Amino acid sequence: MLELLADPNAWASLLTLTALEIVLGIDNIIFLSIVSGRLPVHQQQMARRIGLGLALLMRIALLASIAWIIGLTQPAFTVLDHEVTWRDLVLGGGGLFLLVKGTMEIHQMAEGHEEGSQAGTASLFAAIVQIVLLDIVFSLDSVITAVGMADDLPVMIAAVVIAIIVMLVASEPVSAFVNRHPTVKMLALSFLLLVGMALVADGLHYHIPRGYLYFAIAFSAGVECLNLIAANARRRRQEQERAAKRRREPGTA
Repeated sequence: MLELLADPNAWASLLTLTALEIVLGIDNIIFLSIVSGRLPVHQQQMARRIGLGLALLMRIALLASIAWIIGLTQPAFTVLDHEVTWRDLVLGGGGLFLLVKGTMEIHQMAEGHEEGSQAGTASLFAAIVQIVLLDIVFSLDSVITAVGMADDLPVMIAAVVIAIIVMLVASEPVSAFVNRHPTVKMLALSFLLLVGMALVADGLHYHIPRGYLYFAIAFSAGVECLNLIAANARRRRQEQERAAKRRREPGTA
């Protein structure tokens, strides 16, 4: 352990892997914010913490079972000359779940059924089940990435723990922001569809470089930020115009 602390390569691996784990965790935070937003207000924070706590436990358990993880990438059976692994099944199933979940949420918003997405319309148990299912998918993808980038188990565990702590701190403001702005929530649901499509493609052995996905997400988020700034500016200008109009009306102070 002391040798790792004095090894600059270990520190470089830790920093690189931590940054990558945080980026991969964006998907998890977005899903947590959408699922927890349906819970009663007093249960939302608890659901997010339970979800991230389970994600941490799953990732540490998976890292401790590296031999089993490597086995998941070996062919399990063949379909029409196409080798299928257990990893393909997990990623493909998780991607389909995200596509179904994102489509249903977008349908409710687009059809004007916002009341079905408001706080208090879901149970804590149902939310935890959904969070656990996606934690399995995201954790498996995250751990396989960690195993491919670092050689030392303590470094991988440290990177995962740091990333989960960052996600725990960021989950509250991100969830509040997403659920407060309907347009941002729609954009977040679109991100889930994008991630779901990428997971299904991975399950079919068509890898889409994550850099393309995150660039699209970052660009769209930047455009939405500009839209929100412009909307706030219009709202302030309208309020100023209404205030000025009231002052010009006869009989007003």
